[in-house]
Amino acid sequence: MVVLVIIGILGALIVPNLLDRADDARVTAAKTDVNNLMQALKLYKLDNQRYPSADQGLDALVKKPTTGVVPPNWKPYVEKLPLDPWGHPYQYLNPGVHGEIDVFSLGADGQPGGEGKNADVGSWQ
Repeated sequence: MVVLVIIGILGALIVPNLLDRADDARVTAAKTDVNNLMQALKLYKLDNQRYPSADQGLDALVKKPTTGVVPPNWKPYVEKLPLDPWGHPYQYLNPGVHGEIDVFSLGADGQPGGEGKNADVGSWQ
């Protein structure tokens, strides 16, 4: 019986710490994905003299846009678009609110703003 109580106490102390680590890992993964998408967008601009329009979105990194200004020197910039660590698509704004363009995840809640694990993770951070 004493052993079960000790295991219960240890579990109560350790499990919350492990859950916080998982949230930290997701935020780090989102920052890495955002950085990789920004690098791909910079290559796109280097080749085509402009970023994809807001309508073309991040899909322009995977397949050649057929609407708006068609890029003259397009090539695949990423194999496929990742989902953020919470299973949502990354967001793209052109023009951006924080810079020329913005790429961001809406965090765990999938809503703009938030704090902690629900906070947005963006290219401006």
